[in-house]
Amino acid sequence: MGKRVGMEVAIASAEAAALCRFDVAAVYPITPQSHVAEHLSDIVADGRVDASFITVESEHSALSAAIGSEATGARTVTATSSQGLLFMSEILPIASAMRLPIVMLIANRAVSGPINIWNDHSDIMPMRDTGWISFFAENGQEVVDMTIQAFRVGEDRRVMLPVNVNMDGFQLTHMVEPIIMPDQEEVDRFLPEYIPYATLHPDRVVSMGTLGMPEIYAEAQKSKNAAIVNSIKVIKEVWKEWEQQFGRKYEPVQGYRTEDADVALVTMGSMGETAEIAVDELRKQGVKAGLLKIKLWRPFPFDDFKKAIQGIKVLAVTDRAVSFGGPGGPVFSEIRSALYEEAVRPAIVNYIIGLGGRDVQVEDFIEMVKRAAGGKLSESYEFYGVRG
Repeated sequence: MGKRVGMEVAIASAEAAALCRFDVAAVYPITPQSHVAEHLSDIVADGRVDASFITVESEHSALSAAIGSEATGARTVTATSSQGLLFMSEILPIASAMRLPIVMLIANRAVSGPINIWNDHSDIMPMRDTGWISFFAENGQEVVDMTIQAFRVGEDRRVMLPVNVNMDGFQLTHMVEPIIMPDQEEVDRFLPEYIPYATLHPDRVVSMGTLGMPEIYAEAQKSKNAAIVNSIKVIKEVWKEWEQQFGRKYEPVQGYRTEDADVALVTMGSMGETAEIAVDELRKQGVKAGLLKIKLWRPFPFDDFKKAIQGIKVLAVTDRAVSFGGPGGPVFSEIRSALYEEAVRPAIVNYIIGLGGRDVQVEDFIEMVKRAAGGKLSESYEFYGVRG
């Protein structure tokens, strides 16, 4: 069985990647992801894995190198944050189009400007439509588990897509938490040897990433979309197998005290645990509150979400990113669109919270629920706690 340790979450993510016996790490450090890059480098330098660490000059180069290594059949990991992820944006859809199961560890951080190094989700949200599977971790244990799961999901022949694991910068990355680290033997049993579909090799010449003429481009995009939509079946299978082997359950949408809830918060990432405490306090006050935590952002789990909201009258959706000029935050827009044709659906309100690391406390979640339940916010959005 795994060993319970106290470990910084960023370090733990690198340790989880090492348990997956990666072949190549190509990472450019950027706060608050730097500890991931540094520890991956240390792991390789110490000879703990038979792997190469590629020193690159930018995030653009990091993902380009990752694509090259993965295309040769090497199990590859990278990591980034904030502006670094934006710098990778040119390359992100190429990785998914080439069906290369790279795993990327993302320490979510606000993007400039103004310059800000603290957490929100404004880095990952613009990358929503690049064709990557996207997990959101709530705590250090989930970061470790999802990192290992990401390799298994992405490398499945029915998927063959890159996967990113999102962990809130500082709020998770720099926290020391109790984590059960699986044994190497356990991970080896869960994660088989990577056998790629096709590889670049001078003795067996193939072409990858070639020109897509108008006659085939649309078909290629449709195929990529089908792959990521269909991956949800594999993700659920992998999560079920993980539960059977390790005893920790994962669901695309995880409910907390929602069975008889009238109003439910919706969160992604580390604020779910704070929201849980708020729900417990609201229950003591006689408010039928619940919580829905989205663990799978792409592909969006439409059917799971619709089942999860049965009986709920009001949804208070929280976003940690702004869709400038849009109808609300990205998560809110996604959920409202998903429920648009439902004959019976809850009222949906949107709170944009925690931008640039702004603190959101238990009392804030309590107030959000009470305001939403009392009809004090129309089906629109509000920058919660923002002056002016």
